[in-house]
Amino acid sequence: MTKKVAILGASGYTGAELVRLIHAHPDMRIVALSADRKAGQAMGEAFAHLGHLELPLLQKIEEVDFSAVDLAFLALPHGIAHDLVRRLPDHVKVVDLSADFRLRDPAAYRKWYGREHGAMDLQPQAAFGLPEIYRERIARARITANTGCYVATALLPLVPLLRAGLIDPDGIVIDAKSGVSGAGRALREASLFCEANEALSAYGVAAHRHMGELDQELSQAAGRPVCASFTPHLVPMSRGMMATIYLRGDAAAAQAELARQYAAEPFLRVLGLGKIPATSHVRGSNRCHIGVVADRTEGRMIVVSVLDNLMKGASGQALQNANIMLGLDETAGLTQVPLFP
Repeated sequence: MTKKVAILGASGYTGAELVRLIHAHPDMRIVALSADRKAGQAMGEAFAHLGHLELPLLQKIEEVDFSAVDLAFLALPHGIAHDLVRRLPDHVKVVDLSADFRLRDPAAYRKWYGREHGAMDLQPQAAFGLPEIYRERIARARITANTGCYVATALLPLVPLLRAGLIDPDGIVIDAKSGVSGAGRALREASLFCEANEALSAYGVAAHRHMGELDQELSQAAGRPVCASFTPHLVPMSRGMMATIYLRGDAAAAQAELARQYAAEPFLRVLGLGKIPATSHVRGSNRCHIGVVADRTEGRMIVVSVLDNLMKGASGQALQNANIMLGLDETAGLTQVPLFP
C-alpha cells in the first residue's frame, strides 16, 4: 500500500532533496508540501529543477490535512517541532530533521540550544535516527530524530569502536569539514559566494551545538562519560562532508571490527586498511565510506569518514528512517549510484 507523506519546510535544501528522492520512491506519495513564506506557489518556483514534477502546491502548515498523512518529514528550523508534533494526529509518524528530539537530557538541550525543551513528555517516543546503530528502536518509534550531519559522519565509525573497547575514549579528536549547503538556504554572510569561495574557515570552535549529540551518543557507546574534541570547518563546495578522526588504539583491529560490523549494511563501505575515501566517492548518494590508517606512531590511528551532508547527513537518512518506521524496504528510493565527477 502506498504511504502518504507530507514534507514540512519544503523550500529548504533538505526539503527539496526529500522531494527529489520520494518522487522516485515506489511506495510513497507526496500529498502535502509546506513553506509558509512561499504558500500558494508551485514547488518549481522555489526550485526550478523540480518544476517538471506533478506536486501539491506549497501551503501553510495549518492548512495541511494530516488525516490523509501517514508520515511527516519536518525540515524546519530548531524549536518548532516540539509544539507541532504535539498537535499532529496520533497516527502520523514523524521524522524530524531538526535537533528538537535528539537530546534526551533537558539540561543538555537548554545548554546547547538556549531554550527549554518543550516536549519532554514526547521524548520517550523518539528514537535517535542513525539506522545502522538504532534500527530496532527506529522501527518501533513514532518520532525519529534525524542525526546532525557532522554527528552521523563521526558516530558511524566511532560507536562500534567504543562498544568494542578498541579505542581510548579520552583521546578522540574530530576534525570535520562540510560543504556550504550544510548551512542551509537562508541568507547568511558567511555563506555568500565571496565569503566562502577560496576560503577554509573553522567555526563554532569548542562551542558547536552538535557537541551535545556527540557527548550523549559517545558516552552511551562507551558506558561512561566521553567528551571528544570537535572542530567543524566550512569548505567552498556545494555538498559533501568529511570527518578526520584521531584515535589511540590498534588500526588493524579497528578496521577489522568496522568491516565486520558493517559487512551487511547497504549504505556503509569500510575500505581496506590504509585506504582513504573522498567526498567525491559518495556525492549524491546515501552512502558513507570509512577508511582506517595506522599513524606513524605505534598505538595511534586516523579514521576518515565521508558522506554527502544533504543525503546520508540529512534527507537520505531521513528517508531511510522513514522506510524503517513504515515497514518498507529500507533501501527504497535510495539506491542512486554516487555522482562523479
